[in-house]
Amino acid sequence: MEKFEHLVPYIQASIRDNWEYTAMTDFKGASFQYRDVARKIAKLHLLFEHAGLKKGDRVAFCGRNSAQWSIAMLASLTYGTVAVPILHDFKPDNVHHLVNHCEAKLFFVDSSIWENLDHDTIPAIQGALQISDYSLLFSRNKKLTEARGELNRLFGEKYPNRFTPEDVEFFVDEPEQLALINYTSGSTGFSKGVMLSYGNLWSNIQYCIDHLTFLKPGDGMVCMLPLAHMYGLMVEMLHTFVKGCHIYFLTRTPSPKIIMEAFAEVRPKLIVAVPLIIEKIIKTRVFPMLEKPLMRLLMHVPYVDDRLLDKIKSKLIETFGGQLRELIIGGAGLNKDVEAFLRRIQFPYTVGYGMTECAPLIAYAPWDVQRPASCGRIVDRMEMKIESDDPQRVPGVLWVKGGNVMQGYYKNPEATESVFKDGWMSTGDICSVDADGFLYIRGRDKSMILGPSGQNIYPEEIEQILNNMPYVAESLIVDKSGKLVALIYPDIENATKQGISMTQLEDMMKDNVKKLNTELPAYSQVADLKIFHEEFEKTPKRSIKRYLYQH
Repeated sequence: MEKFEHLVPYIQASIRDNWEYTAMTDFKGASFQYRDVARKIAKLHLLFEHAGLKKGDRVAFCGRNSAQWSIAMLASLTYGTVAVPILHDFKPDNVHHLVNHCEAKLFFVDSSIWENLDHDTIPAIQGALQISDYSLLFSRNKKLTEARGELNRLFGEKYPNRFTPEDVEFFVDEPEQLALINYTSGSTGFSKGVMLSYGNLWSNIQYCIDHLTFLKPGDGMVCMLPLAHMYGLMVEMLHTFVKGCHIYFLTRTPSPKIIMEAFAEVRPKLIVAVPLIIEKIIKTRVFPMLEKPLMRLLMHVPYVDDRLLDKIKSKLIETFGGQLRELIIGGAGLNKDVEAFLRRIQFPYTVGYGMTECAPLIAYAPWDVQRPASCGRIVDRMEMKIESDDPQRVPGVLWVKGGNVMQGYYKNPEATESVFKDGWMSTGDICSVDADGFLYIRGRDKSMILGPSGQNIYPEEIEQILNNMPYVAESLIVDKSGKLVALIYPDIENATKQGISMTQLEDMMKDNVKKLNTELPAYSQVADLKIFHEEFEKTPKRSIKRYLYQH
């Protein structure tokens, strides 16, 4: 495919080159060809123009994943307005605050979300459009109202003959131009508006084009991460769109059942997921099978065990649709047991690393060179350094700079200043690196606990051991008055199936903590535990909101 030095020409070229291909489908719903996407973008551009929107004006988005959401986002990026995606499960007060904070002039929103909002609380918006059909929900702008009513006529006047690929002519973006404000949904506190330039987005897209070369026009892609999140927006939607792929959107909350159905129908070559989904599939579908007495026996017979593992691998590939070339896991590390098992069967998975502030890519390595517990090497056009005298042995805070790094936090110079120093940005992650440049994340700087004699305790490392113990679904290690306490949400569903009572389960958790302490140095031993009966609150990226449990 032709190479461009800017983002918008990639979008333009993909629409022209893939005109007759299907671009997007709402799973079990409507489909749109690349030519349909082009027409819709052209109409939205006319609407923006007549409503008086200029380059740099903010356009906010709040809705579930869908083709129409993505088309409106592409319309914003190719017009030069600044897109502001807001997570659809934010509470109304939060949505009001973010729409006001970014000074949005236009608001694309699901009608079910709009019903719970108060337009008097968001006085700066000129109008709100329903994402599903771009109909007007509310308007303060006469020209916008008129243009929406006359849109088909305006389109006919501008393109009196057939609308052709040659009519797709977008502006060429500047690398420093602001493209997106993405509000983080951090596991460590309040949302901050990350300012990402067209150059940041282009650098991420270019990396995916250069390194995920197996995707071709017409290939299917299941988009299940939130589009208001940078992983979903960049790696699942934008990158596959510029390659001419056919993107399927899971328009409801993706349950394992729906995800499996989508994989079977779409047969994707690439899957991008958070660890939770993959761990659930393997823990419920594969591990119980391996625990059967005959299987355990066969796994120790040399020739048979290789054949058995091959069989399990092909069955697992089939579970993911049968054509999988690579599964990329982002957002957090994998459970150690699951990772060891996937490596043993040589399953094509890898763990990537990124953050909103890098739009999102920081590190990646293809599955066949990736190392256990690593999240890959630093990506192209980026540099890294670790704040440590001996980064191979002593972990330190990771700093990055380069093409992917944000411009700063919107209207928040203090927060911007706190992460930048001499052109480098602190990721807030504690990392080490090996001699070949493979990066290993040890924990979050903010979640690090100081031990009784000044030792650094990384709760994530303790949680990883605990999460691998019998009937532990998830856990958090917190500091309560200088003592470490394990907050545990047990796998109640599985225990009930096995006929284990709640009292027995609680005893098992106490045994788990005792066993855990035998594996830990004295200064990081767990002094107490508390059992939770429902899972911990999560960010949309499925990270636990730590700050809610630290007091």
